Amino acid sequence: MSDPVAVVQQYFDALAAKDFATVAGFLADDIVWHQPGANQFSGVRSGAGAVNAMIGGMMEISEGTFELSLTAPPMLNGDLVAAPIHFTAKRAGADLAQDGVDLLKVTNGKIVEAWLFSADQPAEDTFWG
Repeated sequence: MSDPVAVVQQYFDALAAKDFATVAGFLADDIVWHQPGANQFSGVRSGAGAVNAMIGGMMEISEGTFELSLTAPPMLNGDLVAAPIHFTAKRAGADLAQDGVDLLKVTNGKIVEAWLFSADQPAEDTFWG
């Protein structure tokens, strides 16, 4: 599939379903992932293995409650897709719920680079630690 919007829509559908095998299939082997903030998951990750490990870490800390979904249709500009999102997570003594935007670069049916933006980065940093 080469339609970037369709790729991103299916990627988010798989995330919402917690179908992480399918999620992994949308990531290019050499993906570059820009995670915002100042927490243990922040920074640039290179490679699908590193991104999958990060997602796994988020699921572990949130006791399996981390959820992410689109709040509006993805928007296309060339090979970049902006996706308005909402994400939630819970762990003992803390809840996280906020909006954000994921900007994903899609090439040949794979997400090759990602930049994430959170509406309340300090709250997200506090949650993830």
